[in-house]
Amino acid sequence: MAKRVLNKLDRRELPSYTVGEAGHYLAVPPATIRYWATGQDSYAPLIEVSDGRPTLLSFLNLVELHVLAAIRRKHTVPMPKVRAAIEYLKKSTRRASDKKHPLISKQLETDGLDLFIQHYGELVNISRDGQIAMRDVMSAALHRIERDDKGIPIKLFPFTRSEIRHAPTMIVIDPMLSAGRPVIAGTGL
Repeated sequence: MAKRVLNKLDRRELPSYTVGEAGHYLAVPPATIRYWATGQDSYAPLIEVSDGRPTLLSFLNLVELHVLAAIRRKHTVPMPKVRAAIEYLKKSTRRASDKKHPLISKQLETDGLDLFIQHYGELVNISRDGQIAMRDVMSAALHRIERDDKGIPIKLFPFTRSEIRHAPTMIVIDPMLSAGRPVIAGTGL
């Protein structure tokens, strides 16, 4: 009899969230989440879903959507320009995992943020003040992501009231707690 081997998939990559749940957790309309995950007509998706089924999203997809939502809320930029900036980031990153999820790569949080904002700014022709505002928005979104020692996201503290860097981090989404559902930080409830 063949020995069964358990598949040790990373919980962060498992499809766990419906489009509706992701929209609720991130305060983004489900139709927008669906568009970002599936694309439309001749437009490719903005994120790469874990198992190819855009109706279910992984924790890492949720974190990517969190960053994307922060970008789109503050700067109403045509999606083709956002796509081009993301593609630029994919090309400029070194690690394969960062190419799959460029919006949440550790590199983006450090030196990649300047590259992204500079390229994004050139695409949309925003002023220097606009670039500083974009940096603040991106930085605030990225600071709400807790990472492991390899730089991979392990917890997300979604914005609950406003997108202010120091807004309370009362709610946490952790794929290792409560099946990845939002809980009150520090309690597991």
